[in-house]
Parts: sequence; structure tokens; C-alpha cells
Amino acid sequence: MVEIFSSIQGEGLLVGVRQVFLRFHGCTLDCHYCDSGTTRIASIPKFCQMESTPGRQDFTEVMNPVSLEYIKELLSKWVSQLPNAHHSISLTGGEPLLQVEQLLKYLPEWREILPIYLETNGIHFPELSKCIDFLDYISMDFKLPSTTKSHAYWEEHRKFLKIAAQGNVYVKIVVSKETPKSEIRKTCEIIVSVNSNIPLIIQPMTTSNGIDTIPFLSLFEFQEEACRYLKEVRIIPQTHKYMQLL
Repeated sequence: MVEIFSSIQGEGLLVGVRQVFLRFHGCTLDCHYCDSGTTRIASIPKFCQMESTPGRQDFTEVMNPVSLEYIKELLSKWVSQLPNAHHSISLTGGEPLLQVEQLLKYLPEWREILPIYLETNGIHFPELSKCIDFLDYISMDFKLPSTTKSHAYWEEHRKFLKIAAQGNVYVKIVVSKETPKSEIRKTCEIIVSVNSNIPLIIQPMTTSNGIDTIPFLSLFEFQEEACRYLKEVRIIPQTHKYMQLL
């Protein structure tokens, strides 16, 4: 684990809800816009940074690996302290599915406390198939070459989405002024091939000062293009950056 903290979900369909965030170490990608760069460091961090008081950023260090019982007791304590405040547990990173064998041990017990929300790069479909039954919400990224500055993962995304569609999933894409409409169309074609009712979130690259360089007209055109294929398309920036939250 890298961090355990309480904050506001800043992206996607659940934007605005309070969650307990469990940030996992490790990712196989190196996206250009990533705001969690420390999770990509090869060496496992010796300590996990954990809030003592939910939402107050009064972090203390806990030795890794953090045990199931420790996290379970923490979650129970926070839910007891702040009843109804937390909507769910956000598994974020990095890429949580890289630790799927541990998740299979932990998720059934964590899920007794709060629903489980997975934030994922949408590539590791064999791992998803192992734990799909323990997930209540899946926020799945499609990694566009124009913004990741890497190669495409279209086929991996297609296979992942077919599994994720067994549950409650939406797709999120990060776009910039360099994003071509062809990538929007390719994203939509894959979603439609699985289920046209799956929502798509178009997320402009965002800084604390606002949307980064992409014209609003381009966003409207992206949404218009996507709506030719899909029933629900929303434009939502990274609101936690506006709010300067973790």
C-alpha cells in the first residue's frame, strides 16, 4: 500500500461522494498525465502513509505490507466515527489488479463494511475475471495514445470490458488538444460492441488552474461524436484538482 485516506471522489459517475481510498503500489503503464507517479517506482515502499483522522491529512507511517486485519479495523472505526459519510472503498493506484491474489483474500471482508469501487487502467482482464464478483463499481480507463504518449491497448480494453460489463461499469477517457476524433470513435465502437448502455466519461486533462489547453469547442465535438454511438456521454474534469484534494 502507498496511502490510506478519506477524501472526495473527483472523477467519473460518482464524483462528489466521500470514499476511503486505498492506494496500491505498482503499475505496468507510464501514462504521460499520471498524477500518481510514486506508485510506478519499482521498489515496494517500506511504509504506507495512513490518515489518523479521516479527511484531516494527519498522516502516520505504517509498515508494509499492511495486514487485512489492520485495514479492516481502520475501516470499521471510520465508518463508526462518521456514519453514512463514506459511500464506498476506492481501490486505486497504481493498478490494484496487480495484487489480485491479495484482493481475493481481503475483498469479501472489506465489502461487509462498505461497497467496493475499483479504479483501473482496464488492461488486466485475467485478473479482473478472478475478482469481478466482489466489485460493486468499476471505473475503467481506456488509455488513448494521444494522451498517454504510449501505444494503444484496444484489444485488451475490449476483453476487459466484456468481463466488467457483468457488473456496474463505466468507461473514462482522458483527452487533450492532441486527441483525434478517430480515438473517440474507436473507443465508442468497442463500448457498443459490448453494451451501448455503458456510460462514457470524457475527461479533459485538468490542472489546479482549470482545464489544460483543450478548447471547450473540442470537448463539445468529442461529446457529439460519442453520442452518435452511446446513450450516455458526460464531460467531467478532475474536480479534485480544482478543490486541491488528495
